[in-house]
Amino acid sequence: MTLSKNIAPLEELKAQAKRLRDRLRGAGVALSHSESLELLAHQHGVRDWNTLHAMAGNRMLLRVGDRVEGSYLGQPFRAKIRSLTTLGDGSHRRITLHFDTPVDVVQFDSFSAYRQRVTGEIGWDGRSRRHTSDGQPHLIVRPA
Repeated sequence: MTLSKNIAPLEELKAQAKRLRDRLRGAGVALSHSESLELLAHQHGVRDWNTLHAMAGNRMLLRVGDRVEGSYLGQPFRAKIRSLTTLGDGSHRRITLHFDTPVDVVQFDSFSAYRQRVTGEIGWDGRSRRHTSDGQPHLIVRPA
């Protein structure tokens, strides 16, 4: 197993280890917190918790209700996170944003299309995999 470059941030990894420990305790298996961290590291395909910790140190943690800023289809925005869901293998999240001010998503002078609430997929770095025709990510999100 190889580690995805888009692993969760430290806070989420620690929460996963706690949930794992609690779930195993319910099944009659006693683990210390450090043992659950080591087990989690092995599940992510690395040697130990210290390795996983070092690799995850710079991942962005976002929560529903957080204020964020960034760009959507090349247009700057400030927004509030309305929904956030981890997808598939955990390398991406679906995020729904409510913009403070509607964003015009059309770049023609003779036509406009404003959006105030949008949903997209982002990695743990806050950038979408999908790109516009000029190579820019559809969505870039960072804490405000």
